[in-house]
Amino acid sequence: MAGLARQRLLALFVAAALAFNFPLLALWDRDATIAGLPLFPTALFVLWLLLIMALAWLSERTDD
Repeated sequence: MAGLARQRLLALFVAAALAFNFPLLALWDRDATIAGLPLFPTALFVLWLLLIMALAWLSERTDD
């Protein structure tokens, strides 16, 4: 694995660790709904989906 790819994966890990940490998760802890779904679990699953998509995109890149 190239050095730049490792740096990108490490940056993604740090971003995910920050996104799933308390201060940022507290932003979504409200009594609200989106399309009938509670905001907090919906936000968690959307963040998780975005993380998986970014990881797949970074893993499949071949232009490095």
